[in-house]
Amino acid sequence: MIWILLPGMTETPEEFGPVLELVPGADVRVIDPWVTPVNADPAVLRAAAGVPAEVGIGLIGHSIGGLAALRWALSRPGEVERLVLVDSTLPSETGHRRFYPGTRADRIVRGFLGALGWTGLPWLLGPVIRRTSVRVGSVTKRDPLSKAIIKRRYGVSSSWQQFWDELAASWVAAEQVGKLLAQGPDSVVLVAVGGGSRAGADSWLAGQRELAGTLGGRVEVLADSAHLVHLDRPDAIAAAIR
Repeated sequence: MIWILLPGMTETPEEFGPVLELVPGADVRVIDPWVTPVNADPAVLRAAAGVPAEVGIGLIGHSIGGLAALRWALSRPGEVERLVLVDSTLPSETGHRRFYPGTRADRIVRGFLGALGWTGLPWLLGPVIRRTSVRVGSVTKRDPLSKAIIKRRYGVSSSWQQFWDELAASWVAAEQVGKLLAQGPDSVVLVAVGGGSRAGADSWLAGQRELAGTLGGRVEVLADSAHLVHLDRPDAIAAAIR
């Protein structure tokens, strides 16, 4: 079986290296969101991962990537044999409809973020935002990305528009998943409640347990990990896909 990994918002394929190192015998293909949005059609994601349509797959999704994986598994149940949700966005997180893709507010936000490129701010602030997200979202606070990769990924205005597009598309996906929810494939739900994730951990865990119960899956609580589980507990993700 081939695994397809869908990163979360603002996440790069390179930062999932620690997970891949722990499963040398597994065929895990990480989607690059800078090339293919994680909320793209499953056929597009398959093609991006180089997986033929007739091949059974397992899906791993972190954060909004988890929501995208969940939509794929529920809308095309015959394709997905196993599902691993890693601190996944919940179907209840439907955002604000006035900002959905294609709305006037969405176009204003995208235009504003594009205009920032002319100021040079993305080049200056992109790396700062990346470092801050790792400090807040990780217990270990260790960023595996080199400075060169961070500059290339986060220092251009098109990336900032991409991040907004990921967020807005995830709201639509959440709404769709809410209508599709049913028992799914063999599922594992990893839930981070450590570090910066301690705030609101009880309600977050309750929501994840409810999701797992609907899917018929099992929950593993990670008290020693914050939201960026692939940085804090890559071994937990590796164990779930073995």
